[in-house]
Amino acid sequence: MFNKILIANRGEIACRIIRTAKKLGIKTVAVYSEADASARHVSLADEAIEIGPAPAGQSYLVIDKIIDAALKTAAEAIHPGYGFLSENAEFAEACIQNKIVFIGPSVEAIKAMGSKSRAKQIMQDASVPLVPGYHGDDQTASLLKAEAEKTGYPIIIKASAGGGGKGMRVVEIDREFNDSLDAVKREAMSSFADDHVLIEKYLRKPRHIEIQVFCDNDGHAVYLFERDCSVQRRHQKVVEEAPAPGMDPSRREALGKAAITAAKAINYVGAGTVEFIVDEDGTFYFMEMNTRLQVEHPVTELITGQDLVEWQLRVASGESLPCSQKELSINGHALEARIYAEDPDRDFLPATGLLSHLRFARDSRHVRIDTGVRQGDSVSMHYDPMIAKLIVWDHDRDSCLRRMIRALNETQVVGVSTNIDFLTSLVSHAAFQAADLDTGFIARHHEQLFLDSQQVDEHILALAALYILLSREKQAKAGAEKSSDPYSPWHTTHAWQANLDSVEELCFNEKELEHVVLVHYRKQSTVLQINDRQIMASGTLSDDGDLSANLDGTRTHVTVVENADTLSILHGGNSCQLTLLNKTDHGGDEEATPGSLISPMPGKVIAVLAKVGDQVKKGTPLLILEAMKMEHTISAPRNGTVSALHYGVGDMLDEGVELLVVEE
Repeated sequence: MFNKILIANRGEIACRIIRTAKKLGIKTVAVYSEADASARHVSLADEAIEIGPAPAGQSYLVIDKIIDAALKTAAEAIHPGYGFLSENAEFAEACIQNKIVFIGPSVEAIKAMGSKSRAKQIMQDASVPLVPGYHGDDQTASLLKAEAEKTGYPIIIKASAGGGGKGMRVVEIDREFNDSLDAVKREAMSSFADDHVLIEKYLRKPRHIEIQVFCDNDGHAVYLFERDCSVQRRHQKVVEEAPAPGMDPSRREALGKAAITAAKAINYVGAGTVEFIVDEDGTFYFMEMNTRLQVEHPVTELITGQDLVEWQLRVASGESLPCSQKELSINGHALEARIYAEDPDRDFLPATGLLSHLRFARDSRHVRIDTGVRQGDSVSMHYDPMIAKLIVWDHDRDSCLRRMIRALNETQVVGVSTNIDFLTSLVSHAAFQAADLDTGFIARHHEQLFLDSQQVDEHILALAALYILLSREKQAKAGAEKSSDPYSPWHTTHAWQANLDSVEELCFNEKELEHVVLVHYRKQSTVLQINDRQIMASGTLSDDGDLSANLDGTRTHVTVVENADTLSILHGGNSCQLTLLNKTDHGGDEEATPGSLISPMPGKVIAVLAKVGDQVKKGTPLLILEAMKMEHTISAPRNGTVSALHYGVGDMLDEGVELLVVEE
């Protein structure tokens, strides 16, 4: 076994690998960019080496810097995690040349599966079933379009070197083909430095089922059963589970054997995932093989009781597989929800910002949290916006679903937009509960999943007002203790005024609506008047913002996070933001220029499709932004003329800046 390994990654996967390494007594070396100097994975590792500026292309993706860090620290092996250099054959080759063990498959296996086109040819030769389509080397646009027509619409265009949902477009009709092809090629070149694409028939209601395989250097191979990863947005997985609902033993065995056939066809060693697309009738087709550990590997660990990172380390150090196929079995059910800094109501646009408050469900034998961040950390535009993976286990799927909903309700994030409310709606949906799953799940149930955010009602306003009153009381008490006259009435917080009634007005703003709470201070109680209703209120407030409230005899517990004048009220998985208004507040920022288009996120301009003076129609693409390796197209909101253009290709910009102006 190794004495020291370097982890060529960041975030939750780096922390995950460190956890197993410590269990095995292996020392760890972290690498970090300037932006990650105080990151969680850096503090957990035994040693840490800075490797460059924040952009991944200048740090985590620079092979020479990673190799140099390993040599400087005498690391015997490098674990690549997933993403970044994990499936980079050149990186694996560099490890070998420097006599460092690459904890992953051979260079040849990475190359074979790194090209989707080549992979499909290998699978075809190995008699693994394939989706109809075109996987050839001729990349002429006219030929690709002809092959799409031959395959029959709808089709999907994929980056041959792609992964993680990047470089993919579904094309419904032929007139959409050229624009979609251009977009896929741009995204592929940006993410993988390779714009080679392939064409496949797009199945209308498929399930995405993947098989975890493991092989060692002695020729042994096993499959650790399947994961259902059907629920996706932007072709990226949102919720995963194991085992797949409704999977019968015979089909599970057929999928497992096909996955091992695929692995043996390229002499695979280590952890790998063979992904299949499964039609409504149960027919399955090979889609791709990921030559690394998957983001969703925890659900497999929870149902098998195995530590897959430990398996990786043992196999890479020359040991045989820890278990045979007969020794592996499924125990219970597991679900994983990916908690992202993003806004589901804005097409899942990634979000950035400071995690001013972060609280997860408590770890237990039923709940597991894999995260790379802590309260006070920032979500950067330079990296994937995942905050954490919430994984739950129970004896059956129904019990597991209940645990997931409870764990989501206990998860609190303030400072960035998140998908927590969306995830709660998703796993609570009747169709998800009934396991009616496919890759179009989110689009099909869009109306039910994207509900309006929690409306501010009298209950929420009462809680906000009570929090303000209790906060003042704590501050006043602290001030009184330091005062020379702690019993002075000027230290009271119940609006004490000489010769005047004890009434105070609190004003809150929520989504441009103003709400007023009248506070009546009486001898034995405090009454909150909201509209025509009067609420008797009392409670206690802890130092970390936990509010125990008694409103008209009904007790409730919430968490309130205060940031400047904004209150975030967190209760049962819901979050509501209110701003406490001063009487002198009059409006907000100046209005943007009429007809202007505002950046919906921080990012980089990668294409400008219009120039000043152009006549454009509503919906015409004008500019393309890239953030966190995903493209976002800015389109004309109306017919008009482009009268101003403020940014060019390569420019970095912040959220909320004016990009261009289209005048009617």
